[in-house]
Amino acid sequence: MSTDSPHDPPLPSAHEPPRAEQLLRRVADIIASARPMPLSTSVMVNRDEVLELLEEGISRLPDELRAARWLLKERDEYLASVRREGDEILEAARARAEAMVQRTEVTKAADQRARQIVERAEAHARAMRHEVEDYCDQRLASFEIVLDRIARSVAEGRARLQGPGSGAGLSEGEAPPAPESPPEPGMFDQDVG
Repeated sequence: MSTDSPHDPPLPSAHEPPRAEQLLRRVADIIASARPMPLSTSVMVNRDEVLELLEEGISRLPDELRAARWLLKERDEYLASVRREGDEILEAARARAEAMVQRTEVTKAADQRARQIVERAEAHARAMRHEVEDYCDQRLASFEIVLDRIARSVAEGRARLQGPGSGAGLSEGEAPPAPESPPEPGMFDQDVG
């Protein structure tokens, strides 16, 4: 297995959510606890603070995805190491079997043991891969939910700021559609090979 290098991102703790998720939750809390404006359902939000938190969260996403990729790399290296170990055990068993031709039970036991070790290692590697994939999927789903909530809150806030007179062509009580924003280029630039 490889040792940690200073370039490897730190692994996220199982007990604390990723930093980007914490920042996005903080933005949601700021919006949820914002002071209402007098005689209005609109709220006052410190735009600079919210934008700063969102930018920091966006900048941390690639690091946390890199950490997940690092986990996958570690799993692959572990699997390769276990396979090498399994191959060495099989070779040792074959060499021993050649030296002890009259004792076929020993050879059979060694081959069976080697196969069991390799099968256990492959099962363990599969389990690790599923855990890493589940972790990545959970983190991405969490980010998606938080970002969706923030986008809806921002769209509602903008619609309220525009007031009832600016929604031309809309019937009473109908909210204007949320503006579509193009995806930011390079947001996940580590994916570019």
